[in-house]
Amino acid sequence: MEAKRFKVYKGLQRPLTYKGFKGRFIYWGLGMLLFSLVTGALLMAMVSMYAGAVLMIAMLISGFFWLAGRQKKGLYDKKKLRGVYLHPSNLQKIYRYVRQERI
Repeated sequence: MEAKRFKVYKGLQRPLTYKGFKGRFIYWGLGMLLFSLVTGALLMAMVSMYAGAVLMIAMLISGFFWLAGRQKKGLYDKKKLRGVYLHPSNLQKIYRYVRQERI
């Protein structure tokens, strides 16, 4: 009896990519786009059409440059703490409870 061979799709573990943005940055970009559109529309309605358009374009451009910079740090960025950190030991409390149970 011969075993069937199936082709394995190799891209299953890769993050979603769209127009250069990967994974969670796609959603951040969509949120930034919607936020800048709403903010620009409100400013257009309350102050001036030109001021709202300038603010909206400035928010979009600066937001996408910020996102591109964040994406260069990696999809799963972690805090990089430098130095030696000593955590206090709480073993005395544990030993005290263990000794009381044995008596």
